[in-house]
Amino acid sequence: MLKILIPTLMLVPTTWLVPAKWLWPTTLMHSLLIALTSLTWLKNLSETGWTFLNPYMATDPLSTPLLVLTCWLLPLMILASQNHTAHEPINRQRMYITLLTSLQIFLILAFSATEVIMFYVMFEATLIPTLFLITRWGNQAERLNAGTYFLFYTLAGSLPLLVALLLLQNSTGTLSLLTLQFSNPAQLITLADKLWWAGCLLAFLVKMPLYGVHLWLPKAHVEAPIAGSMILAAVLLKLGGYGMMRILPMLEPLTKELSYPFIIFALWGVIMTGSICLRQTDLKSLIAYSSVGHMGLVVGGILIQTPWGFTGALILMIAHGLTSSALFCLANTNYERTHSRTMILARGLQMALPLMTTWWFIASLANLALPPLPNLMGELMIITSLFNWSWWTLALTGTGTLITAGYSLYMFLMTQRGPLPTHIIALEPSHSREHLLVALHLLPLILLILKPELIWGWTA
Repeated sequence: MLKILIPTLMLVPTTWLVPAKWLWPTTLMHSLLIALTSLTWLKNLSETGWTFLNPYMATDPLSTPLLVLTCWLLPLMILASQNHTAHEPINRQRMYITLLTSLQIFLILAFSATEVIMFYVMFEATLIPTLFLITRWGNQAERLNAGTYFLFYTLAGSLPLLVALLLLQNSTGTLSLLTLQFSNPAQLITLADKLWWAGCLLAFLVKMPLYGVHLWLPKAHVEAPIAGSMILAAVLLKLGGYGMMRILPMLEPLTKELSYPFIIFALWGVIMTGSICLRQTDLKSLIAYSSVGHMGLVVGGILIQTPWGFTGALILMIAHGLTSSALFCLANTNYERTHSRTMILARGLQMALPLMTTWWFIASLANLALPPLPNLMGELMIITSLFNWSWWTLALTGTGTLITAGYSLYMFLMTQRGPLPTHIIALEPSHSREHLLVALHLLPLILLILKPELIWGWTA
């Protein structure tokens, strides 16, 4: 664990001490080395499932893929942010990279924590750098509003979780994930127990976000700078799913009845957000709403509590992390050239940037879950487990996947096909930096087809 965590911590002094002209290459190289080293976590040979144990941290087949995804995203965010922070004073650039690094530190500590309270503290700590990124480096005047939404939704959701965890500590005497799974399940019968159950899950459902408490997400995404959008879509939403998977075994007898409304909300959200996507004008907003839809499927898969549902949820979380992050990068390359996120104003770009269109095509197909990509593996597993629970869910999930295909193709056709508008006179050519950036998103996604057991979780 420490051979990743200490280099990540040392990235902060590196950022502040390196000469200005070497700032971006050095931090990029450093974070890429960390990302490559983190791949060693994927080798899990222990029988108990827990590896790399130390007193506070450990990895197991559930947290490993998310940890590797977290480490993989830091160099990509540094690559993506290089252009739009280039005009800022050097100290602000250093501060920006420091915030990204601190976000990675908190996320590593959150995903590898063996103690639930430590997970909670790190879960909350990720709010601070993200809030700075949105409110200081956001694009529009709305960004303070977006930051407020983001902060208060998440805080209001997670305060009941703290109380619920303290109650759990009182009743079981431990909050260690290694021992909690062996504690006697509480006999949950009273109304207070039902409230406790809701308190445990509310924070994660807001973070996911469940349809109905999702309003902070499109705002935060649209206003955030590119690195903020990437880390938000790719990793911060996954904190919710990870926390739910960790805490559900302790809520045992109640989940069977109480999870019905949440599963229905999640599946209804898949259809509703898909319909919203079909009539979006704003490119980033469309990608943000599509995230809500995909996360709705993940919530459904987790709350069903079958091995298939869990596996599908984990695979879809990883696949969605890479796909939506790639889509945000592509949207950002468009924005840097046309300075507009409105899709009608910047269309027909295939004429101008043909290679970028290839990337757009692959990313859009990944978003609509083309076979054999991991996106489809995850969705199929979740749909199968939901169908097994109640065959009525097929109506909702089927409609949802249909709409997803519709808006993904709509997004691709609107941005890439057709004649180039007359007001676009001079476009910068696409740089190798941008091609590398998208390739590093989509290559892992394509390679996971060959070895999906890396992101299966416990089910092997």
